[in-house]
Amino acid sequence: MNKRFLAAGASVAAAALVLTACTPPGGGDDDDASNDTTLNIGWNESFRSMNTLTANGNATSNAILTYLMNDNFGYYNDDLEVTDGNLGKVEQVSEDPLKVKYSFNDDAKWSDGTPVDAADLALTWAGMSSNFNTVESNSDDEGNVKKNDEDTVYFDSSTIGASLIKDFPEISDDGKELTFEYTKPYSDWADEFGIGADGVGVPAHIVAKKALGIDDAEKGKQAILDAIKDKETKKLSKISNVWNTGFDFTSMPEDEDLLVHSGPYKMTKFEEGQYVTLELDDNYSGPTKPKINTITVRYNGDPMAMVQAVENGEVDFTQPQATSDVLSAAEDLDGVKVDTGDDATYEHVDFTFDNKGPFDPAANGGDEDKARKVRQAFLKTVPRQDIVDKIIKPLNPEAKTRDSFNQVPGSPMYDAIVKGNGMEALKEVDVDGAKKLLKEAGVDSPTVRVMYDNTNSRRQQEFQLIKESAEKAGFEIKDVGDVNWGTRLGDGTYDVALFGWQSEGTGITESDANYRTGAQNNYGGYSSKKTDKILDEILVAPEEDQEKLSTELEKQLTDDAFGAPLFQFPSLLIYNEKLKNASTITVSPTLMWNYWEWEVN
Repeated sequence: MNKRFLAAGASVAAAALVLTACTPPGGGDDDDASNDTTLNIGWNESFRSMNTLTANGNATSNAILTYLMNDNFGYYNDDLEVTDGNLGKVEQVSEDPLKVKYSFNDDAKWSDGTPVDAADLALTWAGMSSNFNTVESNSDDEGNVKKNDEDTVYFDSSTIGASLIKDFPEISDDGKELTFEYTKPYSDWADEFGIGADGVGVPAHIVAKKALGIDDAEKGKQAILDAIKDKETKKLSKISNVWNTGFDFTSMPEDEDLLVHSGPYKMTKFEEGQYVTLELDDNYSGPTKPKINTITVRYNGDPMAMVQAVENGEVDFTQPQATSDVLSAAEDLDGVKVDTGDDATYEHVDFTFDNKGPFDPAANGGDEDKARKVRQAFLKTVPRQDIVDKIIKPLNPEAKTRDSFNQVPGSPMYDAIVKGNGMEALKEVDVDGAKKLLKEAGVDSPTVRVMYDNTNSRRQQEFQLIKESAEKAGFEIKDVGDVNWGTRLGDGTYDVALFGWQSEGTGITESDANYRTGAQNNYGGYSSKKTDKILDEILVAPEEDQEKLSTELEKQLTDDAFGAPLFQFPSLLIYNEKLKNASTITVSPTLMWNYWEWEVN
């Protein structure tokens, strides 16, 4: 799971070899600082899961809250560097074979007093690796994960790094140390587990209680470890069922076990679709000391309604979808600050390669070169600069087209990658060039179905600009926009998709699942042996080769006309001037990244 899926409307720095956690991340050291302080935050989509590692849970709306409720081994600072977290330290203990050791601090505990330790991390590895799955997928017709039968194991998650760990880890007698051995070198080992909002996943002893009926925490953790080590199908079937959906809820659960957490905040109220309230947990044993006692996240998908909530004093801090109307309305409010810049999400154009549509070789007599020319022709018509000038610059005057598939603008490798990835050829619209390519391909007036969220005003404008430009070159554009576009990703009913990804981190392998043949996020069915080979090389790349290989990957994507990045979402951070240290970063969890530094005067 490499990107957070954005609801409708909705490496930068070389990884250090050792991540330590000797001091709390920022925050105050005044025990009285949090007394009687409250903060109301506005967000566009409601919380739905404590497990951010599953397909359903992998959403920004969940991550921004689990980040406050769970500690981690590391987090991203405002320079997008991995910085020390609270759980312990991560270190490479062997290079060949690659071995990585996780050491848990003595004060790392779940809110019920159970230590956070190796069993929790081992369960997270089992869930993320796909190595224990007995089937490739287990979903119903609507794409929702089904309950496994007793002979089926399916954990609804997958990451390339976790899959490279095949053997059960070495675990110390006290469970405070766990060492994974990778089957091959892995570039992003330091970012694989316990970084950011995901923490180390859900508590293993609670999973054991729900799946195996074991109430004793230590016995439950051992049962989880034994089931993983011995690959006990019947037990893993039950375990994966609980891991997949057992921590999903859309209102305050009666079962308090689902709220067990390892961080400074606990969930105390949850009214479905309305708000979630978090309060500092007196039982928290870690070093972070936030200065806000109570945080309530209030939900409303209408960005103008969110600005109204700020004006009414119902919301102190929000990051709604940016539009010129929202910006203007927010700037007119007294006592309110508005920060503009880049958001963590980027917009992109994706093609479908396997639906017998205009971009599929199967619809072009099996001729890959012919299909590629049709894709290249369409890309030449996409008015990337026009989209930025007309839709994004009114919100962020410094906005530019995003010209890298995988790197955030401003990151250390961005300029070098853009210089060599071939995106310069798409800098300006070339209708004549598009017509020439269609003629060379022998294709006349191809029909292209474009899917996007047709209730989103920004994407409506985006679609119209693309449609008008493409039609000048002879394409016939069919609007297949759908408010439920997210459920249709990968179903073959469209040829072009317009949507956004939000990055979870900065590692160079983070986008592997977008491009690898058969991978989880490769919704368009793209398949290239050359691309897969480069991705394999990136997995094991030493630091000195990462920029070169990342450039090669993007050049291959450009040559294959995979699609194109468009722009980094504009960010409007709107907050009451009484709130100090409000800011955002361009990876998850965005505006929540430094919650321990917040102060309300």
